[in-house]
Amino acid sequence: YVPPQIRKVQETLDDKKREELGRLKKMVNGLINRLSEPNLSSISGQMEELYMANSRKDMNDTLTDILMNACVTAVAMPARLMMEHVLLVSILHHNVGIEVGAHFLEAVVKKFDELCKSDAEGKECENLLALIAHLYNFHVVHCLLIFDILKKLVSTFTEKEIELILFLLKNVGFSLRKDDALALKELITEAQRKASTAEKKFQDQTRVRFMLETMLALRNNDMRKIPGYDPEPVERLRKLQRALVHSSGSGKDTQLRVSLESLLSADQVGRWWIVGSSWSGAPMISDTKSQAQQKLHVGKVSSKIMELARKLRMNTDIRRSIFCVLMTSEDFMDAFEKLLK
Repeated sequence: YVPPQIRKVQETLDDKKREELGRLKKMVNGLINRLSEPNLSSISGQMEELYMANSRKDMNDTLTDILMNACVTAVAMPARLMMEHVLLVSILHHNVGIEVGAHFLEAVVKKFDELCKSDAEGKECENLLALIAHLYNFHVVHCLLIFDILKKLVSTFTEKEIELILFLLKNVGFSLRKDDALALKELITEAQRKASTAEKKFQDQTRVRFMLETMLALRNNDMRKIPGYDPEPVERLRKLQRALVHSSGSGKDTQLRVSLESLLSADQVGRWWIVGSSWSGAPMISDTKSQAQQKLHVGKVSSKIMELARKLRMNTDIRRSIFCVLMTSEDFMDAFEKLLK
């Protein structure tokens, strides 16, 4: 039961909150609408100020919603526009905190998974894949996620998946080769095996052949064989990114090394890739196991040692165990062995 006067206070608070969020959305929307390469510096600065003035959660939710509405449409988005939007996320990810990139990445990957399962006719899947590819290009996410997505697409291997594989390889293929050549080689072998078994299934063989040729060109590091491949725009924007990121941590240490499975099951197992993210879901290990682990076997120790432990306020099982091990060990090797147990 909530008394009427408290109910009234809650309602006014909710209205106030809604009003604030509406105002915030308008401000962020105005900045995103004006976003272009020349004014990226000033817009990223203003976004950082908004992050300092408002709660991170509200800002992350608002920014993700606006970017998703702007970039995930039924028609293919221009690559340049995509890159500029993702570059803004990348700069905020490095300057404000990794939770900015992590929040956006999780929303994009979940939407992508959802659309892959439904047979959507539009270009939403390509647009979402372009967002993920550029998050990798601008060092927000590690190549591990890209390989996971490619493996998933190769395992399904229908016409739609082949298009998506080609699209992704065209965007980030050579970066993947640089980051993990062995994983790329294994992926190509798997794709060739799938293509040979699925040959009868497709009416149009040319796309499969073209995909395999593209993969071989990647493996042989032959850029000329890939039509329309131009690394210049990404390189230019990376240079701009280096200029706009304050800290020296613009490189690999802020990349989110997270797998596709972890992102999709974040609600069940928590977001371990965000430092300090609280989580109140079901425990990852069943209670019986954790209880068994807590009963530490100290062995028989004299009551004198236990009394000493009590005097020194060793008030938990684990503290008492460590104290008893240290006090009763013969030498450092013995202590080390017991502590490991």
